[in-house]
Amino acid sequence: MGPGNRPLDLEWLEDFLALAETGNFSRAAQARSIAQPAFSRHIRSLEEWVGVDLFDRSAHPTALTAAGKRFQPLLQEALAGLEAARIKARAAHDLAAASLSFAATHVLSLTFFPRWLAGVESSLSMGPIQTISDSSYACEDLMLQRRVQFVLCHGHAGAPGRLDEAQYPVQRLSEDVLVPVSAPDAKGAPQHALGEGRSPSVLAYSEASGLGRIMRAMQDSEFGKDFAASLSIVFTAHHAALLRTMALEGRGLAWLPMSLVADDLRTGALTDAGAGGWRVPVDIRLYRQQAQMAPVAEALWALVSESTSAA
Repeated sequence: MGPGNRPLDLEWLEDFLALAETGNFSRAAQARSIAQPAFSRHIRSLEEWVGVDLFDRSAHPTALTAAGKRFQPLLQEALAGLEAARIKARAAHDLAAASLSFAATHVLSLTFFPRWLAGVESSLSMGPIQTISDSSYACEDLMLQRRVQFVLCHGHAGAPGRLDEAQYPVQRLSEDVLVPVSAPDAKGAPQHALGEGRSPSVLAYSEASGLGRIMRAMQDSEFGKDFAASLSIVFTAHHAALLRTMALEGRGLAWLPMSLVADDLRTGALTDAGAGGWRVPVDIRLYRQQAQMAPVAEALWALVSESTSAA
């Protein structure tokens, strides 16, 4: 009977090594804290699994056969590998339990997240941190697939995302505002302006962008149903940082987070294309997994909840 039609018990392997070391069934069984009849059955079962005799029972003390001598070092190596795998698996588990995993939209990973994280670290020892920066849609996917503990993104009550629809717990960390901006002309006026009776060139967000979802909802509810038709979309991208670059090049106007363009407006590299209007207030939100998380993640959520309730 070979290995193809019976299972292997790892206890048999330890029994084999004990008998190979002592050369005596009674002493090996005693060392393994097993009754000798059961120990003998284990050795016979292992030999049946291998398909050959591993011990010469006619020898005194019991000796390994040629097959047993070949089997012994390979078995020792395999057991050492299993022990190393066990240790590494436990270490990986312990590291994961002590780690925090975030998915953050590109713009917030560049602007808000580093400052916010520094503030949290002043109150909580967090250990290793893993961060994935991607589009809002991709960040939602990571949360829905339970691959991250937290998602940091912009949000708006009038434009719920998939995490809102699935009722994931959420905290509002701060506020931001989407500002229509354009590169200035030689006189400092916006090259592409709103409200001048013409169709301005617009740098728009793609379907995967959470800011794009918000803008599409707000254009209908706040700016009027004909507003979108008055725009001439000349460029589309997922990321606000790329739209900012295109706006700086004078390619059109874009609704960009104040957290991203505050310095540009202050220096005059960009100018308000809506004369102070056409702005969209937005939240900066932190979502968490619905299920119980590792202690360090729960401690972070408790800290965030306490901070936001006290604000």
